[in-house]
Amino acid sequence: QVPLVESGGDLVQAGGSLQLSCAASGRTSKNSDIGWYRQPAPGKRREWVAGVMRDGEIMIADSVKGRFTISTDNAMNTVYLRMDSLKIEDAGVYYCLAKPSGAPWSFVGYERWGQGTQVTVSS
Repeated sequence: QVPLVESGGDLVQAGGSLQLSCAASGRTSKNSDIGWYRQPAPGKRREWVAGVMRDGEIMIADSVKGRFTISTDNAMNTVYLRMDSLKIEDAGVYYCLAKPSGAPWSFVGYERWGQGTQVTVSS
């Protein structure tokens, strides 16, 4: 899979909102789901946050449910992550990834990640 391109990260106050974008048109397979992941700090485990399956079904991790939403254009060429009511613990580098359809969202051992986009949340 070709690494996807993330953008939109910024410094935001706790309680604020931010929208991230993922340019996914370059993915090599349309038979893939696209997810957002985050890594709180270097050396910390990357975790899945939200995803959209190839059939359009949306999945949100319990840790952000009710605060984060994921959306996409019709062709899944751009995938957005809207983050509301941001908390300090939401800070980190956010990545998007096209994964094989059906692979578990919890698996993060992929090799080809993009550069990510930094989200910083201040108190």
